[in-house]
Amino acid sequence: MSDILHFEFMQYALYAALIVSFICGIIGTLIVINRMVFIAGGIAHGSYGGIGLALFLGISPLLGASLFALVLGGIMAYLTHRNNTRLDSLIGVLWAFGMAFGIIMTDLTPGYNVDLMSYLFGAILLVSLEDLYGMGSILALILVFVLVFYRQLIAMSFDAKFAKLRGVNTELLYTLLILIVALSVVMSIRAVGLILVIALLTIPPYIAEKFTASIAGMMTLSSFLALVFCGIGLLLSYHFNLSAGASIILVATSVFLLQLPFKKR
Repeated sequence: MSDILHFEFMQYALYAALIVSFICGIIGTLIVINRMVFIAGGIAHGSYGGIGLALFLGISPLLGASLFALVLGGIMAYLTHRNNTRLDSLIGVLWAFGMAFGIIMTDLTPGYNVDLMSYLFGAILLVSLEDLYGMGSILALILVFVLVFYRQLIAMSFDAKFAKLRGVNTELLYTLLILIVALSVVMSIRAVGLILVIALLTIPPYIAEKFTASIAGMMTLSSFLALVFCGIGLLLSYHFNLSAGASIILVATSVFLLQLPFKKR
């Protein structure tokens, strides 16, 4: 293990794994208990449109994906409150539009961008210091958001109608949550890619839900599990020359299958 830490790229990868683990543990818990998995998946895949547009315009793909994801998140929040009878179909349309738009923009971009694959399947070993600053900023934003609105989030998650009667602006809070989810998804894409990111956001909270009795405990255990998955995945990737993102998700999925026989507390 000590020989791995001599490499700067592995140090950055471990820092990224730590930050992404907290992001996925905290936001993933809110996604699971609010049944927003399909919304998060739609944002993740739809954000590919932002990556393609960013490549076409010659700007940072992470910046393009973030802005595009925020727009998609805002649209999904609006549709949730205005027309939730066919919400799954509407999200599917936005999902497909984002992917198609990203592919068209990539086709129109002169030359072939090799780094594009890292956003599809993850490239945590290529994380830069700039990426770490971006991830750290989003994590700080998430912590502030959860600490400030913790009680309101809990109330909305378990009974939105009752929370609204108690004076909680559930529409605004839900919109803010979706926007935070959008940023979290984009920051996690750098680690495992937009195709696999939804697994890292949902598997740790799903497992943690069985062994915890509170939302705070679920967030804590989810973050720890995500960190373990990332750490083991990175070791497998380093020693066997495997894709880091896929290795992380394979470890997470294996643990998920192993815990299925256990009953919920």
